[in-house]
Amino acid sequence: MSGNRIARALVGVLVGAVLGLAEVVLLCVALLVHPVPAVRPAADRVVNRLTALERARLATWFGHETTGRPGRAGRGYLAVRALFGLVSGYGCAAGLFLGGLLLFGGLWSLAGGRARAVPVNLPGVRLVTSDGILGLAGGTVVLALTVLGILAAGAVERRLADHFLGPDTRELMRRRIAELTATRSGVVRAVDDERRRIERDLHDGVQQRGVALAMLLGRARGNPDSARTAALVEEAYAESRRLLDELRSVAWRIYPTALDELGLRAALAGVAERTQVPVTVHYGLVGRPASAIETVLYFVAREAVTNAVKHAEAREILVVVAEDERTVSVAVSDDGVGGADPSGGGLSGLARRVLALDGTFDVHSPQGGPTRVVATLPKDAPCD
Repeated sequence: MSGNRIARALVGVLVGAVLGLAEVVLLCVALLVHPVPAVRPAADRVVNRLTALERARLATWFGHETTGRPGRAGRGYLAVRALFGLVSGYGCAAGLFLGGLLLFGGLWSLAGGRARAVPVNLPGVRLVTSDGILGLAGGTVVLALTVLGILAAGAVERRLADHFLGPDTRELMRRRIAELTATRSGVVRAVDDERRRIERDLHDGVQQRGVALAMLLGRARGNPDSARTAALVEEAYAESRRLLDELRSVAWRIYPTALDELGLRAALAGVAERTQVPVTVHYGLVGRPASAIETVLYFVAREAVTNAVKHAEAREILVVVAEDERTVSVAVSDDGVGGADPSGGGLSGLARRVLALDGTFDVHSPQGGPTRVVATLPKDAPCD
């Protein structure tokens, strides 16, 4: 618990107490004149401005953002919050004053040498202490309780704002539909990007080697020199081996069979073996996640490792796969030059994959490095 958090919460509660007094007066006036059609718009503007002021106070001193609902929700929130703000604010102020007074009195008694002996009777125990020590102890207890009250008041303030000003069921459903629409269209774009990448791999690699192999075999078939024919056949054989290696590489980049057969740990070990720079994998999952989740974790790790080698000039790469009660995550860190663009083709495609499964995707890559890519997903894939 940081002192800065306590101080900000204290200021927020005290400001809320001052605003609460003004809100009670203005809200009563607004409610009294609201039945009059001529002044009703002005009364509504007063309520909306007070609500906006409360949202600014919550954001500034409590770090809590709210999306306000207009109308009766705003008036109900102001009524409840104003009363609570008066009680909590002035109660906390009284606690601070009393605790400070007790501490000051205790210090004054001890420093002035005028502390008196005071008997303290407990069951079976009789103690004798000074009124200065009792003042210090009492002041400390009162201040500690006041601090707890301040933090509790801040928590209640946030709960009230969420209850009255938070989105209703219809708004939550609308946001969820919009989110699902965006993520599903993102998946379609990611699949299209993946198809284009596969086409480039086949055209630039496999197809070129296949053409070279056909040309070598054609030259060997039409060459009358048996020694030259044998050399061409040998060269064609070497080219066929390179073609098979290229096919295996493309198939591995599309989807490694080890991911289905052996799981994510083995697939990431294969990534580490194929990478030109040292890759350390820390695997912390107890069991296998859902297939869709496991696939996204793999592709995030593989793409981040590939980017670190190709673009970041990394010398070491660390892959950490972890879990908690509800989520699994993969974090890929490198010591490269940084400057990775989250809106680039590869990273944006990964972000769309992660968001489609209700996950979060974060890229931290300042110029000069290091780069850290983190994807966090729920343990269970969302139902379609």
